[in-house]
Amino acid sequence: MSCFNPFRLRKSKEKPLPIPPTSITQMNSDSENMERKRFDSLETWSMILDSDNVETWKASKEDQEEWTADLSQLFIGNKFASGAHSRIYRGIYKQRAVAVKMVRIPSHREETKVLLEQQFKSEVALLSRLYHPNIVQFIAASKKPPVYCIITEYMSQGTLRMFLNKKQPYSLSTETILRLALDISRGMEYLHSQGVIHRDLKSNNLLLNDEMQVKVADFGTSCLETQCRESEGNMGTYRWMAPEMIKEKPYTRKVDVYSFGIVLWELTTTLLPFQGMTPVQAAFAVAQKNQRPPLPASCQPILAHLIKRCWAANPSKRPDFSHIVSTLEKYDECVKEGLPLSGLVSHNVILECLEGCISMSSSVPVHV
Repeated sequence: MSCFNPFRLRKSKEKPLPIPPTSITQMNSDSENMERKRFDSLETWSMILDSDNVETWKASKEDQEEWTADLSQLFIGNKFASGAHSRIYRGIYKQRAVAVKMVRIPSHREETKVLLEQQFKSEVALLSRLYHPNIVQFIAASKKPPVYCIITEYMSQGTLRMFLNKKQPYSLSTETILRLALDISRGMEYLHSQGVIHRDLKSNNLLLNDEMQVKVADFGTSCLETQCRESEGNMGTYRWMAPEMIKEKPYTRKVDVYSFGIVLWELTTTLLPFQGMTPVQAAFAVAQKNQRPPLPASCQPILAHLIKRCWAANPSKRPDFSHIVSTLEKYDECVKEGLPLSGLVSHNVILECLEGCISMSSSVPVHV
């Protein structure tokens, strides 16, 4: 039996009976619940693809892409993460440990169906062209309604948020904060160099492997910067979302820098941003009251300074990721050499002012 058989929506050949209008909502709800139960039915490593039946699930020639998975080589294991329309399973693909993200395409909600199909196509198109040590590695994908799947490398230590949840507040060392922040910023620097805006950078979309290396993941809402204006409504998650995106105003790649500022705050505190608020309350606080999560007194001044720059209300005042990477590398060198970071704050502030003044009058470079 193919691993996708439990998800197949069977259609009756008999002529359907008339449905009273009052029953339609209930039937849609029942249908959705039934789909969800089918979708959650893969729970053990015992589900192995049957090579005798896999031929019927291969993509047709016109649908065949270079990334199309060979389903006869895919073994599905236990589920370890869930989303509104997706589930993520452990698996083995061509004798390699993988994560299998399965996206359930609902049959009875046309608007949701179109959106999820578009997100799937976008994520595969972007992931299949990205190659960087701090970007989760794409392996293959398969599209066969009602379930699409994306196969990526398996990140054994889960999400950054899971890692932080296990830590005491304010317990990460400066060295650990810098190491994790450098992984994230290097991945994002590469992403922006490829003309891609992530649009949903957050601790739940940052994954850790056995070596505790961080990789940026989940590109379902990402877009090419030249095409982002074509998207309607805001994307992302309110607690990490830039104010201009919350207000549905024009935006640039700097929305990712804002989100990185929130993630860097998470690393310094281990806490969830805007804890005690609902997502909508957090969005209102950011967009209408210009509020940000409180920076603790224990936060390294140099990190607090960088965080404030990243989440500045004015996008033009936020640094690029290339600048963030070089700044964090300097901090990291100081920590490794046992030098205090406190003296760097005033030096950097003065340097930024000088750079700003000189850039307005000439092209003379300012050297550190």
